[in-house]
Amino acid sequence: MRSMLAATLIVAGAATMAAHGANAAPKQTAGAPPAAQTPAETAKTLAQGERQAIQSDLAWTGDYNGLINGEVSDRMIAAIKQFQTNQGHKPTGVLNPQERGQLAEAARRLQASVGWKLVSDPVTGARVGVPTRLVPQQASDGNGTRWSSSTGTIQVALSRRKEADVSIAKLAEQEKKEPGRKIEYSAIKPDFFVLSGTQNQKKFYIRGSFKDAEVRILTVLYDQATEGTMQPVVVAMSSAYNPFPGGVQAGPPPRKKVEYSTGTIVGADGAILADREAVEGCLSIVVAGYGPADLADRSKEHELALLRIYGASELKPLSIGSGAAKPGAVEITGVADPQSQAGGAAVTTVKAQLTAAGTTGGLVVTPPPSLGFSGAPARDAEGRFAGLTTLRLPLVAGAADGAAAQATLITADTVRSYLTGVSVKLAEGTTKDPKASVVRVICVRK
Repeated sequence: MRSMLAATLIVAGAATMAAHGANAAPKQTAGAPPAAQTPAETAKTLAQGERQAIQSDLAWTGDYNGLINGEVSDRMIAAIKQFQTNQGHKPTGVLNPQERGQLAEAARRLQASVGWKLVSDPVTGARVGVPTRLVPQQASDGNGTRWSSSTGTIQVALSRRKEADVSIAKLAEQEKKEPGRKIEYSAIKPDFFVLSGTQNQKKFYIRGSFKDAEVRILTVLYDQATEGTMQPVVVAMSSAYNPFPGGVQAGPPPRKKVEYSTGTIVGADGAILADREAVEGCLSIVVAGYGPADLADRSKEHELALLRIYGASELKPLSIGSGAAKPGAVEITGVADPQSQAGGAAVTTVKAQLTAAGTTGGLVVTPPPSLGFSGAPARDAEGRFAGLTTLRLPLVAGAADGAAAQATLITADTVRSYLTGVSVKLAEGTTKDPKASVVRVICVRK
């Protein structure tokens, strides 16, 4: 594994400390112009949650091997430069908004491809990230929980046991002696140990901890043929793993009890297109100015949902058309969250740029519009429908308060395919003023 995965996870903290010294701002002589900020100094101006999100995303793209903790290090800056080089950009070490959006979209797609999910295991009490698509089979007993692929090529295990008069060093020695294990790296710290190497022609990674006479161990085993897929996954799992989390909750922050988004009228009969995540888990859905709405359909594949209101007249569907929008500049029309407009409900239009997210095939929207614009339609300079905007918070290993929402576009072709599949007749032509075709959607949860 590149640069030995376990080793980099342990030594990253030391690299971070070195970076703080190496990147200290030089003293200025009297009358001299201020020195330009280094990439590390620029990174330190970001919220720690955003730095952590960047590290997490870089780990997923395979550019970063290190602790996902939000601490700026030479390793982090080198990873940013590597990502920029891979994307064909100048390796400055500082992500501009377009590059940040590309990185977030690339990581999101990679997470989705493996079914990445942060969970709290009810058996061991530990918190861990699991690639649920790679290891869909789950089984538990009194000693822990196991996830595995259908063929056993990838296995994840959380185990616990009671053991008195034990030390971290003793635990590590016990694990080293398991049959078939060839240790390539080991590290023993005051509160945990790490082992990695090969076991019966599989790669393995083990992290164990001890507290209050209880041992908790994470073990990951995978065929060497899957190393390209598993390398970023294991980095993310290591940083997400918390054997004794206390009151820390796993997964992304809970959805708001009241969430505001934008709906797009797509049918004169009351059909409204919405962002699926924005209307997930609602006790009730209200379309401002029209009243309650039914959730007629939702598609995880398309990330879209169809709402219906009844009894409304003179609705003006947005022209979806059949042509392709021009790439580049777009205008997005939506209803920002009330907190963004002093409690108001005004429909506004903002300008943005569409950028391809490297090799992932997605479209990034920069700059991201305000909260509340998830589900807002975008149009090109000639008024043609370009797609539907979504806003997503990054799924980061650990708490990441301050991480910025990232915006992507569900393309016009995807929208048209979805609407055709749910038997909505598409409005043709172009729309000069889409403000009459968008509404505020209010989701009320428990």
